[in-house]
Amino acid sequence: MQAERSAEKDADRHCRTEVEMAKYLVIVESPAKVKTIKKFLGANYEVMASNGHVRDLPKSQLGFSPENDFELKYITIRGKGDILAALRKEVKKAEKIYLATDPDREGEAISWHLYYALKLEGKKVYRITFNEITKTAVKEAIKNPREIDMNLVDAQQVRRVLDRMVGYRISPVLWAKVKRGLSAGRVQSAALRIICEREEEINAFVPEEYWSLDAVLDIAGEKKPLLAKYHGCGEKKAIIKNEKQLQDILKNLENADWKITDKKSGERTKKAPLPFTTSTLQQEASKVLNFSTQKTMRIAQQLYEGVDIKGNGTVGVITYLRTDSTRVSEEASLAAAKYIEENYGTAYMAKQVQEKKSGRKIQDAHEAIRPTDIARTPADLKDSLSRDQFRLYQLIWKRFTASRMNGAIYETTSVKIDAAGERFSVSASKLKFDGFLSVYTREEDREETAVISGNLDRGTKLALKELQYKQHFTQPPAHYTEASVVRALEEQGIGRPSTYAPTLTTLLARRYIVKENKNIYVTEIGEVVDKMMREAFPTIVDVNFTANMETLLDGVELGDVDWKTIIRNFYPDLDEAVKKAEKQLEEVEIKDELSEEYCDICGRQMVIKYGPHGRFLACPGFPDCKNTKPYFEKIGVACPECGGDIVMKKTRKGRKYYGCINNPECDFMVWQKPSGVLCEKCGSMMVEKGNKLVCSGEGCGNVADKPAHQQSEE
Repeated sequence: MQAERSAEKDADRHCRTEVEMAKYLVIVESPAKVKTIKKFLGANYEVMASNGHVRDLPKSQLGFSPENDFELKYITIRGKGDILAALRKEVKKAEKIYLATDPDREGEAISWHLYYALKLEGKKVYRITFNEITKTAVKEAIKNPREIDMNLVDAQQVRRVLDRMVGYRISPVLWAKVKRGLSAGRVQSAALRIICEREEEINAFVPEEYWSLDAVLDIAGEKKPLLAKYHGCGEKKAIIKNEKQLQDILKNLENADWKITDKKSGERTKKAPLPFTTSTLQQEASKVLNFSTQKTMRIAQQLYEGVDIKGNGTVGVITYLRTDSTRVSEEASLAAAKYIEENYGTAYMAKQVQEKKSGRKIQDAHEAIRPTDIARTPADLKDSLSRDQFRLYQLIWKRFTASRMNGAIYETTSVKIDAAGERFSVSASKLKFDGFLSVYTREEDREETAVISGNLDRGTKLALKELQYKQHFTQPPAHYTEASVVRALEEQGIGRPSTYAPTLTTLLARRYIVKENKNIYVTEIGEVVDKMMREAFPTIVDVNFTANMETLLDGVELGDVDWKTIIRNFYPDLDEAVKKAEKQLEEVEIKDELSEEYCDICGRQMVIKYGPHGRFLACPGFPDCKNTKPYFEKIGVACPECGGDIVMKKTRKGRKYYGCINNPECDFMVWQKPSGVLCEKCGSMMVEKGNKLVCSGEGCGNVADKPAHQQSEE
């Protein structure tokens, strides 16, 4: 009897084990998602992570053969053997396998690689994606599985192959010409070209003089005077270009009668901003939070994958972070409308919201970056998030909420004032309805509001109190910041949301560019690499070519372009350019450039070498003599303060400048190349700006032509 009861217990235990054992396997990319998704799906599901890619092209070779129609050779990534073994073990037990990698090209390719690495042929395999890691989204994805989208996979494959072609074929040329460790890249080199072009633009910029002229006018019966700005002569807007023009206007205004000739009142609406895309999030986080693009993406990934919220467990609090769409789901829009109506009032709730119109259909399957639940306010999550997580979540929450609200309305007034044929104008605005500004204010939304007295009407006479005028000089274009580089890359169609952060990270890591106080500067190494790329591989750094290649990749994703056709057309031209560059290198024996300095230790004539920070002096007796010195390039100009040589130097981070060789005893320095010519007006050093010489003295603004013999040398 006891034996029978024991057998029954064993049978019951076996049945329970059968029921409790997971029947379905879900494979995600990141281990951070495993616990959260497992909690959503329950005991019938086992959730495991691939930790990103499991297969790739081999590091030691191209990984494809042009002679064999670019057939790709994939190998298991080193260190992924144990992960694959654990996954294979679970695959054997599972009735169904769900590949739940990220909802983009890269994620699709990882699912495809898992399919073959785990030998899933003949098994019940489904591809699922979710734009947010919430219980509703994950369960909905399980209900709506699909097959692996080979168009997405092919789009990722062709990008990988193109990048491999450029990197593996061109980088060795840079090693031979400059130094080992340098690299070229399809997007990277085009991005470097954009930054170098801005530097060239700044260096060649010649400031132009102009003057501002304001009239301080008394209004009868008003205590506060009116400040009117010079507009021009009559209706035509004009800029006062020099002091002579200013004096002519001042003379004309002597004893003039001042009166109002026109006054207009109206309303202006400032539209609510669009919700964030990857690019706009990176830009705004850089401007507002001072985050690098890399930091923004890292923290956004944490918010997407899930954070531990007190009382709720681990929950993903934002939608997928790699997107160039501003679309928002109907469900999220309705939830936002309800939240705004309840917390701000019906007047704030937008009946229609704008979306960015794009010619591309790519990644529109994703939504804009938004909170997964608008009712989960930043204040609610503050205790559950780190300081940086909270700041980024707050930015995303405010931007999304604002995007679902009505615009801000301003009352505007403009007044035109005439005196002796000269036109002055006053514009003022007053906030009438704050709309989205009640939640979110960008830098460009901050504007001063002013009110113009109601006593001002057409024909009203004014009394001149004083005229205020000041000399100004036009400013060069601003140096790029990470935010403005991202905007430039997006506007010119170079790369995609997922590439902006790694591209900038690579340029900084290679020391092609440096960051100082948010501004980006090109280093000497960056200039050398860019110059060589332009000479030997002009197509690779051509912005239009790179943007067109992105369009072709989009065509592959949409199924309109065969991915191998792109490679077949691209590779022969690249191969020819590389062979030509290699041949030119063979014809020119590259010797170390001799300097004028001699080694302090062994007396040999030192040579100029390239290092991570640029050029330096090294003893040619290496390894017997390891003496090195900083390299200062003399430019043949004497210091105006002490008579010593002016040399080209670099800041600690690698930015070029020109200073006296006798530093620190002499502190002369300028950012542009000194010409050796002193300013006729103030005696300061004139610096070179294209074919012009510009005074380096503050507030002088003297400009002269560069001597003809110097122009022809350029």
